[in-house]
Amino acid sequence: MGEREWKQALFAYVNQYNRSEVNGVPQPDEYLEVGQRMERAARAARLEQWYDERDAVPLRSETRAKPLRIVQDAQDEAVIDVQLHVRLFYEKGGMTHREDRIERERLTFTREGEAWQVTRIERDPAERKPAGEDVPFEQAPFNQGGSLPLLNRGVLGFGTSARPSRYRREEAAAYADQWWDSINPEFEGFDVDCTNYISQCLFAGGAPIHYTGKRESGWWYKGRVAGRELWSYSWAVSNSLERYLGSSSWGLTAEQVSRPEQLMLGDIIFYDWDGDGTFQHSTIVTAFDAGGMPLVNAHTVSSRHRYWDYKNSYAWTDNTVYRFYHIADYF
Repeated sequence: MGEREWKQALFAYVNQYNRSEVNGVPQPDEYLEVGQRMERAARAARLEQWYDERDAVPLRSETRAKPLRIVQDAQDEAVIDVQLHVRLFYEKGGMTHREDRIERERLTFTREGEAWQVTRIERDPAERKPAGEDVPFEQAPFNQGGSLPLLNRGVLGFGTSARPSRYRREEAAAYADQWWDSINPEFEGFDVDCTNYISQCLFAGGAPIHYTGKRESGWWYKGRVAGRELWSYSWAVSNSLERYLGSSSWGLTAEQVSRPEQLMLGDIIFYDWDGDGTFQHSTIVTAFDAGGMPLVNAHTVSSRHRYWDYKNSYAWTDNTVYRFYHIADYF
């Protein structure tokens, strides 16, 4: 398959992708195999219901497709890894909102006569694969280069500080917007980066490090020291940060609330996709829609100002359970 041919098929695929994001059940497309058309139609119908429930009207979807790797390029079949940067515009309450997300797919193109079809779409919902608590200290996460220990006020005070300081919510949200689609080189980057990113946002808002030197306790990050990655589970693991916020009585503390509309800028939402009690994903509130509902940022699947319930995520299921934490105003 020549490059010109698969790029033409990819262009058609993206065009249909955009239509399915905003127009309800899409029209059949000769570039999609029957099974893929049915899958896309089911998703489009679900999204249409989702918008109705939110009293929102989708306006348009603008998707840039960037080929990342040609896995296979044979006469009758090609397999391409692509990155999709989706900009979704919708209207609610007289306001136009924009959501960004960056997803990756592996597309298999197969020749059917003289035409090419997408016969397989492989997605690996990274949000369903949280960083675990079984990583030894000496095993580094995905490394973006060396970094110095990052220690803020109170780190050497063994849980004490001179006076309370305010959580700078706007700065936490601004940091989240600045780094939503990239890695701050001052920190290590993780393959599953959602909670590492959230912890950085909290840190940028002034949350004091609670350094214990023990990976299973406190909330701390010291970067790469003597060839080892030094950070607590609560810094980088969603389920651990949820437990920490639910129990911390010093420094970074939070109150669990029952509804998303009770949240403010810089507050945190955790996601248990399977409803089994283990939280696999974390987001931070960075804006609100016209109805006062939270919009969130995240890493792993890089997202900016995404509607809080994540029902347009491939990780979402009917069993999804949320937990909402309002970060204390003072530390």
